[in-house]
Amino acid sequence: MERRTPGLLGAIRIDVARLHATWMELVFPRQLDASSVLGRWRPETTLQKAAYNLWAAIGVPLVVLGYPLLLVGFATRYYAARLDSAATRLGILGAVGVATVAWGILTVITRIQLSAEAFLAVAAASVVAIVSAGLAALFANVGGRGTSVALAYPSAMTALFLPPVVAALFTPSLGNVIFPNSTELAVWILDTLLAFGGINAWIRANFTLEGTGYVLMWFALAIPTGWLLGLLVALADVVRPKDGA
Repeated sequence: MERRTPGLLGAIRIDVARLHATWMELVFPRQLDASSVLGRWRPETTLQKAAYNLWAAIGVPLVVLGYPLLLVGFATRYYAARLDSAATRLGILGAVGVATVAWGILTVITRIQLSAEAFLAVAAASVVAIVSAGLAALFANVGGRGTSVALAYPSAMTALFLPPVVAALFTPSLGNVIFPNSTELAVWILDTLLAFGGINAWIRANFTLEGTGYVLMWFALAIPTGWLLGLLVALADVVRPKDGA
C-alpha cells in the first residue's frame, strides 16, 4: 500500500503536535511515543487535571514561538548531516587537511598582499581554526549527542568564525562588511539578551569593540552559538526522527 505524504500543512501540524508533546513530556510521563502497552498517561484526579491543563496551556505560546527555531534545527541538521558524511569519508585527518587548505589559502593571500603583522595574525587564527575543525570532527565521530552539542558544534563555529574576522582587521573591504554588522549585533545582544543585572553596562564600561575586540567577540559567540545549534538539532531529532525526516 502506497504511503501518502502529509503535505506541507500536514507536516507542520505533525511537527507542532510532537513539539507540544515534547513539552508535555518534560513533566508528565509517556506523552511522546507512548508505549502501545502502557498507553498515554492521562490525569485522573482533579489536581492532576488542573496541573496537566495548565502545563499544556503554558506550552501553546512557547510552541508557537519555538517552531521557527525548530525549523532552524531542521536546516542545521540537514547541512550538518552532509558535513558529517563528508567528515566520515575523509576522516579526522582529512577534515584537518581540508581546513588547512582553505585557511592556508587565506594565509598565503595575506602574506602576499598585506603586512607581516597581518600575516602572523591570520596565520595564528588559521591554526586555531584548523585545530577546531579537527576537534569538531573528532567529537562528532567519537561522542554521542551530548558530546556533539557541548563540544563538536562550538568547535565547528570557532573554525568558521575566527579567520575571516582576523583577516578583516587588515583588509578594509572585508572589514567594511564584517565590522558594522558585528557592531549592530553587539548592540542588539547588549540591549536585549544581556540587559539585566547591569551586565551590559559592565561590558560597555570595560570593553571596547575595536581591533581585537571583534575577534574576542566572535570567539565568545562561537561557543553559545554552537550550543544553541546543537540543542536545536537535538530537538529536531526528537520531534522528527531522522528515519522519518
